[in-house]
Amino acid sequence: MNQNKEQYLKRKQDPSLKLFVVLSKAYRAVVDQVTDDIRQYGLNPTEFAVLELLYHSGDQPLQKIGDKILLASGSITYVVDKLEEKGYIKRTQCAEDRRITHASITDKGKDFLNSAFPDHWKKIEQITAGLSEDEKLASIDLLKKLGLYADENK
Repeated sequence: MNQNKEQYLKRKQDPSLKLFVVLSKAYRAVVDQVTDDIRQYGLNPTEFAVLELLYHSGDQPLQKIGDKILLASGSITYVVDKLEEKGYIKRTQCAEDRRITHASITDKGKDFLNSAFPDHWKKIEQITAGLSEDEKLASIDLLKKLGLYADENK
């Protein structure tokens, strides 16, 4: 057997590659369903994430929102504009530093999330019902460990 074929067979049996493929497929399957659920409320997943962040964490500087929801800074303005057009958030200038603009959720935005989130949460529970509670908790720990390791070893 030639060396390339031996390396291929060895790689094919490597659990690292299998983990990556399975993780990618599982992520896609879950995200597709969550995205479909969010779209029924007239938002995209990024808009929903920004709204949820502001709801749970309060006012946020626009410059920090991207870091917190893993969004490129150039996209923040667009997303905030869309949410502002819908009346779900508003911009306010920072009193101490006029260069900083905060986003805050409006009463309309809070009402929207109070109405939409319980059903959205149920949908997420349905999507993840293939795992027991103990399996979910173990998965959280393992995936967090994997993510932290990957971040530290860039």
